[in-house]
Amino acid sequence: MSPAQSANVADMAPQEASTADPARASAVTARTTSSAAADPDGHRVPESITFEVADGDTEPDILAPDEERDREHFIPITRFALMDRLTMPSAWPPGKSGQARRFFNYLDYWRHQRYGAKMLELEQTYEPFSPDSDLLMTRSFTDDELMRMQKRMVQGIREILVQANYRSIEPDDVQKIMADESHYGLDLHVDFTLFEECLIFYRGASTRKDQKRTLRKFLRKEEFEVPIFQRLFLLFKLKTVEKRVREIMETEKVSAKEAERIAKKQRAHLPASVVPGNIYMKLFKNIPRSDVEMIFPNTVVKYRMLDKIKLGGGGAVGLGSSIVVAAGKAGVALTNPIAAVMVVGGLGAAVFRQAMNFINTKQRYMVIMAQNLYFHSMADNRGVMIKLIDRAAEEDVKEEMLLYSVLAKEKANRSDLKAIDIAIEQYLKSSFGIDVDFDLDDALERLLADGIVTEDANGDLHTLAPYEAGEHIDAKWDSLLDDLPDLDPHEGVEMEIDKLRADNGTVLRAANT
Repeated sequence: MSPAQSANVADMAPQEASTADPARASAVTARTTSSAAADPDGHRVPESITFEVADGDTEPDILAPDEERDREHFIPITRFALMDRLTMPSAWPPGKSGQARRFFNYLDYWRHQRYGAKMLELEQTYEPFSPDSDLLMTRSFTDDELMRMQKRMVQGIREILVQANYRSIEPDDVQKIMADESHYGLDLHVDFTLFEECLIFYRGASTRKDQKRTLRKFLRKEEFEVPIFQRLFLLFKLKTVEKRVREIMETEKVSAKEAERIAKKQRAHLPASVVPGNIYMKLFKNIPRSDVEMIFPNTVVKYRMLDKIKLGGGGAVGLGSSIVVAAGKAGVALTNPIAAVMVVGGLGAAVFRQAMNFINTKQRYMVIMAQNLYFHSMADNRGVMIKLIDRAAEEDVKEEMLLYSVLAKEKANRSDLKAIDIAIEQYLKSSFGIDVDFDLDDALERLLADGIVTEDANGDLHTLAPYEAGEHIDAKWDSLLDDLPDLDPHEGVEMEIDKLRADNGTVLRAANT
């Protein structure tokens, strides 16, 4: 893509379209090669662009300030707003904008349909693990089959999360977060050894405004920023008790009986409805980054050091005072049984009062956690899958529309992709004020797979014009039913009616009534 070719592409749209057309931004990028520096791959880019080669083993700091964090692939605008902006008449040659909008609509429906097929496959795989199903289980599975289905289910969800531009949080990073002060003033603990599967993903790390009273402001409200995850996803599956007992015996070098006692104690904080055979999925919104541990089912609320000092100190003073008073009345109590009862009752009341203070403080923390989770929760289990599938399709469509809007107007070679990537990022920043890391490779891979873009032996990229691209998707849609995947997993066997009654007795009775 030479500067002369790029200039011709830019001249196809009026000057005022510069922020409405990523192709024009790409042309401007190409024309600056005379005053450009080379990136680490040898491509020419504007001097204003700097490249940072990240260490592949370095995990992003999810608690770091926004300006110090890696940019996300997530594009925080709707596909409808982006389609409107990309199909402005001034951004295309005469008569082409309507054709481009038609193609983008076709592409939107096509991409959602492809993810719909993936959804059907995941639903079928998830059925034996769903905690919410009210349907009969008509098939039985061996342990090996369930393990294969579990791995396929977890991997499928992981792939959907990546396509929806979520980013992973490792359990080790959660442990680091738990060392920080909670936004809600809670000291929380999570035991990750109970989980056989555990996925934690987030999208949209940002900040929100909040208020709190501080001593330095004489208890007046002071505004401050709270780092949050706009979306936070959790998938977990518990280990069986038998597996956890074996692990404890191996690591702690204790007997089977002692290991079983420890395993039961570790599960004491779990709700009775959470069982090892199910896979649970949760989706939350606007969770403070320092409170990630709040979303786990086995979260233990612990007393903060300030609470221990306050309650312990107050208890010691109150109990000490009661003992002093009791000691002063000891002589009377020895000769008067009624006075003795009153002394013992006073001491007992003091001990009971302090014990209730500890219990009430913990209960107050539990209420705070429950209230905040109630307002942060978005979806559970199958509902989470539906939301993630929709968001993955939307992110794909946005990326594809942006890349197509450049490739359809310019002759491009694979060696030009770095400049195109930068141009699209600059377009998003100038048009919408968002700073993202555009995932060009992923978008190009899908356009190539669908035949919208083809690549020759020299690396030149050839893109269908808007009208031809729309017709191409139309033809693919016509053959859609012939290309649907086979949903027969070849796993499990159909159960006889007697076994159905035994395994699904409650559901079967409900269905018959």
